Amino acid sequence: MMISSDRDIVAARQRGRTYVLQLGFSSPEATLVATAISELARNIVLYAQKGEIELQPVEENGRPGVLVIARDDGPGISDVLRAAIDAPSDCGGVMGLRAMKCLVDEFEIESRAGHGTRVAVKKWKA
Repeated sequence: MMISSDRDIVAARQRGRTYVLQLGFSSPEATLVATAISELARNIVLYAQKGEIELQPVEENGRPGVLVIARDDGPGISDVLRAAIDAPSDCGGVMGLRAMKCLVDEFEIESRAGHGTRVAVKKWKA
């Protein structure tokens, strides 16, 4: 899904929710995935202006999940640790990349200033 506007954020969120429901996720799990997609797409629009979000089914030891990959060719993140890894332990009220770890089961970010960002998150079906 190409992301370049607020309309794309809403569409990606809705599409992601529908996708994971079709994979057998519960409604609360689908809401978490949709929120993660929304946050990733919002960051693309705010900081890179355009990018893409990809959804892929995954499986590990017979357990289904979903992989969400957000990519852009924007300015990148100069201090990835500060932006994403040092999320507060209680995750109270903070949204964006710092709270992504609270919404999903696995989180990975690659970014270099001037070269764009790639964020990959996984959510496993309970």
